[in-house]
This record gives sequence, C-alpha cells and structure tokens, in this order.
Amino acid sequence: MFNRHKRFLLPILVISVIAIVFIYKQFEEEKPEVVVVLQNLDLDYWEFIKAGAEKGFEDLGINGKVVAPETETVEAQREMLKSVLKENPDVLIVSPVYSADSINSELEKFVKKDIPVLFIYADDTWEHKTAYIGTNNFSLGEKAGILLASQLQPGDKVALLGGKQRIVEGERIRGAKDSLEAVKLEIVTEKKGLPDDNPKVVREEIESILREHPDLKGVVASTDYIALPVLKVLQEKGMQMPVIGASGIPEMLKLVEGGTLSSAVAQNPYDMGYISVQTALKVTKGERVNHFLDSGVDIITKGNAKDRLHLLNSVLK
Repeated sequence: MFNRHKRFLLPILVISVIAIVFIYKQFEEEKPEVVVVLQNLDLDYWEFIKAGAEKGFEDLGINGKVVAPETETVEAQREMLKSVLKENPDVLIVSPVYSADSINSELEKFVKKDIPVLFIYADDTWEHKTAYIGTNNFSLGEKAGILLASQLQPGDKVALLGGKQRIVEGERIRGAKDSLEAVKLEIVTEKKGLPDDNPKVVREEIESILREHPDLKGVVASTDYIALPVLKVLQEKGMQMPVIGASGIPEMLKLVEGGTLSSAVAQNPYDMGYISVQTALKVTKGERVNHFLDSGVDIITKGNAKDRLHLLNSVLK
C-alpha cells in the first residue's frame, strides 16, 4: 500500500519540479533588458557611472550592460548605437557625445521601435527623450562661481575654461559667469572646447593666459580633468590661486584633503548611474517618471573630503 502511494506521488513531484523550473525560467526571461551607452570608459568619472548602473542591475533584477565606444567620437558612438539597436533592449540609456543632434538619426530608430531613450550626464532638447538623469549644469556652474568668488575680492581677474561638451559645459560656464559677474569679478578670458583627455592642450592654454594676465587670481574649469592640469602648471610656477572644477574625482578630492585646495564642487556620478537604472525599470513597468532627475551637487571641504574619498574608492572595488 505504501509503495503504491510512493509510485503515485513520484510523478506529481516530478511535474511540480518541472513546473517550478519552467516558471523560474519564464521569470528570468522576463527581466528587462537595459543598455547604457556612455561617452567613454577611459576616465574614472565614467567608471563611477558604470559602477552605479551595474549596482542598479544587480539590486533591481535587470539584465543590463554598460558600454562605450573605444574612441570618443560621434562616428564611433553612432556605430555602437547601431549595434545596440539590433539587440532590441527594453530601454536605452545614453550619454550623447557633444550633443543629441550628432546622433539624432540613430536615436530616432530606437523611437520607431518603441524603445524609450533616457539621457544620462548630458541633457539635450531632443523632443523624444523620456527623461534626463544627471546634474543641473547651470546650477553647478553657479555654485562653482560662488565658491571661487568667496575666496576673492571684487575686481580680481579670473578665467573660465570650458570643455568640448557643447551643452553640458556651456551651461556650467554660463552659470559660473553669472555668479562671478554678480559680485564684480573681472572675467579676462573665456575659453571653450578644451579636451578633457588631453592635459597638454590645457597646460598650453593656461600658460598662454598667465603670460597675458600675470595678475590672474582664479580659475573656474568645467571639469576636474581641465582643472587638474591648470593646478599642476600653477604649482610648477610657484603660484597659488583657487581653481574650481566640477566633477569630484578622487585626484581633486585628495587636493582638498591635503590642503592644496580649500574646497571643490563634486557631482555624484555613481548615483547618476544607479538612478538611471531605477528610472529605466519604472519605464518598463509603464510608470510615469519625471523628465529631470537631479543626481545632485555637493561642496567638498577638508571636513568631508576623506569620507567622500573612502566612498569612491569602495565603489570601484
């Protein structure tokens, strides 16, 4: 009698196990597919965004990946977007090189396939974007300008140095300019289009500015990657003046912790990556999302630089 019950229960058990496995596989297959296309992965700033996104994939049960072209050019990013489109992701998160106009033709193809497009780091006026996750760059520039002005006197001469990202860094410079002019600081030069990834060009630029304006008192740079070569030139010349960047990368924070700089402006690239994935998940569920999700800007001083460095170092482990 007992054996007959065992024989009867065994097929039920097998069927139950098969059903559980089938349901599990279905669940696995239904995970949203999200692809993040960044401008590059050569600079640690982008590595922090990548780390935040990958943590989001892990925490939220998303099949996702973060990629970037080998060269930071419009052509390379277009080719990468063509490849990503063939994968039919549920959501595309992208940081356009220079501007959305430069890759508009590729982004339109995602829209035609009903694939939502989120912008990260670099906002644009492209009408079909679902949301922008990143910094209010005009506000960031204002904060950078106020921070510099707090260390100078009315009438002091300052320089503004902007990078290649037309909209992002243009907004930062515009915000800084507003703050500096409001307190009567004299902006003797405003340079744009400097490369983040070529410190030699930045060094040559600041050396030229110093020859023309030896009484310069301060600099606002649109990224830390522009600010750092400026600081190195000043150190070599034995000159001291406040230089404000805008990224919050570890090398800049170490200068604050060590006392070379009194303060710095810092973005939150890790949060930027994580929030973008959270937003993508909401979009796949049909939930409404804000058009702008601010990842915030912090002011770093000697008092909090060490904790911030520890946090960033732990992110990339």
